Amino acid sequence: MSEATSRPLRIAVIGTNYLGANTAAGMAEFGFDVIGVEIDEHRLKLLNDGKAPLYEPGLDPLLKKHVDSGRLRFTKDYREIGDWADVYFICVGTPQLEGSEAADLAQVNSVVDMLAPLLTKPTLVVGRSTVPVGTSKKVESRFHAEAPAGTGVEIAWQPEFLREAHGVDDTLHPDRLVFGVQSGAAEARLREVFATPISEGSPVVVCNLPTAELVKGGANAFLATKISFINALAEMADASGADVTQLADALGYDKRIGRGALNAGPGYGGGCLPKDLRAFMHRAGELGVEEVITLLREVDDINQRRRAGIVDLTHEMLGGDWVGKNVTVLGAAFKAGTDDVRDSPALDVAGRIQLHGANVTVYDPEAMENARRVRPTLRYAPTALEASRDAHAVLHLTEWPEFRELDPATLRGFVNNPVVIDARLNLNADAWRAAGWIYRAPGKP
Repeated sequence: MSEATSRPLRIAVIGTNYLGANTAAGMAEFGFDVIGVEIDEHRLKLLNDGKAPLYEPGLDPLLKKHVDSGRLRFTKDYREIGDWADVYFICVGTPQLEGSEAADLAQVNSVVDMLAPLLTKPTLVVGRSTVPVGTSKKVESRFHAEAPAGTGVEIAWQPEFLREAHGVDDTLHPDRLVFGVQSGAAEARLREVFATPISEGSPVVVCNLPTAELVKGGANAFLATKISFINALAEMADASGADVTQLADALGYDKRIGRGALNAGPGYGGGCLPKDLRAFMHRAGELGVEEVITLLREVDDINQRRRAGIVDLTHEMLGGDWVGKNVTVLGAAFKAGTDDVRDSPALDVAGRIQLHGANVTVYDPEAMENARRVRPTLRYAPTALEASRDAHAVLHLTEWPEFRELDPATLRGFVNNPVVIDARLNLNADAWRAAGWIYRAPGKP
């Protein structure tokens, strides 16, 4: 691997959407010189102006700080990173392949196409993208065959665990670091790159490449299972008169279980967890591990059933008739703190209700533009109050603090029928009922 002298390490980050933008800004904050590679012209201009290509709390100031300092810049020309960098991070997307549950590795393969011919000396290429187990060895084979440096190009995998709305903090202060490496030199270089969080106490797990690849998919599969499990218990709570929030609190005190992610609601969504779960199932099928598919298929089915359950509850609260009814949906992002609407439960529910014939109006503090692109036939309002005008039911589907702070008495004056469905179990039920609302929530008596 190339050796930096007294200068800071040089880091190349290839792909600068959510993962890459956080990684590039974080590496600059750690004190390294960073070049990000981005082929999308609009995104590239935003980044070089110190602006993130998406809403993520705290990312804009961090980008601006290091773009202005000269430590961080972005380019669309792979030749600028050529043999410049000491470490290359692959941070491109791996979306679900159209017509399949498999991961689409086209962007990863494109990185190899563009980067391999430029590597003329030994170096380290580190994958951060979420990929099916076995991908890293295929990537390695291609670099060895196509790079002038040949087997001098070493591949490592260092999966990310960024939570949308917490990406900056998770980058700078990771709860764990996983280094999938094949040599002591690669481990030493990664420890140098992540010296700051390691010094602050972030634990390090050193493993082989397949283990590192499985960690992210396994973590997301377990998280999805936990979310679907509490939602299955919410269905039991509905049938028995139990309170799913109190149930989750009681379960959460068990150290073997923990309270995190035991929040009943409309289910998981976003651009990572659903497609990663399906790619994990697909790869399990290729490996012949059918039992994993059976388990995770039910996890995914429960998640989808939660969305249908909210639609059914809305229909019940509208008296069994959709025609001429106005439904307000508070929230479009798949969760609070982001403008990401990919596989959003909120927009999915809104779309289903519209298909049944109701008039649906949506409001979200950050995700309106993205929502309009995905669901252009829905109505959109500039505020929660305007979205609720003449509503026959108000659905709380994304847990933004703004919605919890709404005054139910004020909102009562805007609606036709004071029915609120708190799918996120995040509103103050007593306050809403005291203001004259019929309050319903999945898993709550």
